[in-house]
Parts: sequence; structure tokens; C-alpha cells
Amino acid sequence: MEERKNAGERAVIKYKEGYNCAETILRAFRDELKLDLSDDSMKIATGFGGGLGQAGCMCGALTGAVMVLSLLQGRTSSAVSRDPAYNSARDFHQAFSDAFGASCCRVLNPHEFGALEQRKNCLKITARTADLLEQFLHDKGLVLQQP
Repeated sequence: MEERKNAGERAVIKYKEGYNCAETILRAFRDELKLDLSDDSMKIATGFGGGLGQAGCMCGALTGAVMVLSLLQGRTSSAVSRDPAYNSARDFHQAFSDAFGASCCRVLNPHEFGALEQRKNCLKITARTADLLEQFLHDKGLVLQQP
């Protein structure tokens, strides 16, 4: 039986397949959590890479993580409270900022987009974000602990 990979390891695989930071997080957790998302719906994450289309704003790995949290706690009706999703997004943003010292892509990764240094640094940030999200989900009781 193959050993179960942690979230960071799964993210490295997706990133090396050519997905950007946001796509990587969403795809890694879709596969792990068996989220009901078609390949077509995964396109929603593409524009978030590089801090919103390489604008260098909010880190794409962070936005991908918030997409996962929203899939788990988001609402399908305006009659349902958005507080659980908002609280988790805010708390994860804080955890991310505490871990990295910032949440802005250009601050976290000042290298030119596409440069080898940028890609290596983004991979490290994305893998660590996946690990942070995995721990966050377990700590908040949003997923069952895997055997």
C-alpha cells in the first residue's frame, strides 16, 4: 500500500504538473477531500495565481486555501449565515500572515514572475500553505482525521 502524502507533498506534485499556486491548492484539496468539483469548475482558480493575475496582490496559495474553506463552509442561500466562512477565512489569513510575515505575493516573493527563483520560492510557499491548511482544517474539525 502506498504511503499517504501530506498536503505539502500533494501540492508539490500539482505545482510541478504546471498548475499555479491557487490552482495547486484547490486541486490538491479537491482530490484529498473528494470535493465535488469538475475539472471545468477548477478553472475558477486560474486568475488568482501570481497574486491576482501576476498583479502581486493577495497570495494565490492563500486565495486557493480560502476557496477550499468556502467550499466546506460557504452558503448556498442568502438565508444561511456567512459567518462560519468569514470567520475561517479571517482566521486562516491570520495564520498565514503569522507564518509568512505577509499575505501579499510581491512581498512574499519579490522575484520576477517566471524566473527560476520566483518559481522555487512560490513552490515552497504553496507547499507550506497546503500544510498550514491541512492543520487548520483538522484543528477546526472541518475534516475527519485520516488513519
